[in-house]
Amino acid sequence: MPIALFVILLFVSTVSAQGLTAGSTPPALAEIKIEQKLDSQLPLDLEFRDESGKAVRLGQYFGKKPVVLSLVYYECPMLCTLVLNGMVRTFRTLEFEVGKEYDVVTVSIDPKETPELARVKKKHYLESYGRPGAATGWHFLTGSEQSIRQLANTVGFHYTYDETTGEFGHASAIMVATPGGRLAKYFYGVEYPPRDLRLGLVEASANKIGSPVDQILLYCLHYDPMTGKYGVVIKNVLRLTGLATVALLGAFIGLMLFKERVRRRNEQAARA
Repeated sequence: MPIALFVILLFVSTVSAQGLTAGSTPPALAEIKIEQKLDSQLPLDLEFRDESGKAVRLGQYFGKKPVVLSLVYYECPMLCTLVLNGMVRTFRTLEFEVGKEYDVVTVSIDPKETPELARVKKKHYLESYGRPGAATGWHFLTGSEQSIRQLANTVGFHYTYDETTGEFGHASAIMVATPGGRLAKYFYGVEYPPRDLRLGLVEASANKIGSPVDQILLYCLHYDPMTGKYGVVIKNVLRLTGLATVALLGAFIGLMLFKERVRRRNEQAARA
């Protein structure tokens, strides 16, 4: 069995929102990016299926409140879970409530995923959110390749699919849209400052479009020299990070013990 050589474990690129050039992105990541398409109109006539399997139009979730939009896939090994966990942590700290002051629409980028998977995810995150009434405000959708691609292209969410691993390569971000479905704000990464998100929702509710922000793009990839393929392996990143933390902690403890032995030796020498 070939052993994957992890060449790219975690790539964090901080670039100016207005100064990103083609040469600033490594070749392996050229197809994976998130463009800020502020003030673009979402295609509200697109059809998806909600977590109950019912056919819905994207426009059903717009009209009265701003909407937080996220593109993930429900069986993602780790990164999408970090995105959703970051969202729910931020939502819990906001005085605004999902379903009252704003709605949330989460769309799977994997056309093979089913409403049943969406239902399980919704149940988990509603329980984690823990506020009554959120079931009518947070929607988990699945859809066809055509609908997904059209929505992803509109919001600038560019991703790839690896046939070998069956996984998607993608970056992480969430978006805020106005009640009318125009893109108003982007938030990158997997942590979303509550104050910034609250301001984004307030401005979007007033149909204000935000300014471009600096991009902090998280890519979690590995390279298998036997296949020449890149795939998502954030789990390995976290494992290596954990090992590094343990190693640093061990080194610190060792240093402290060494200093303590030296101190005792000096005290014994002074008494002698």
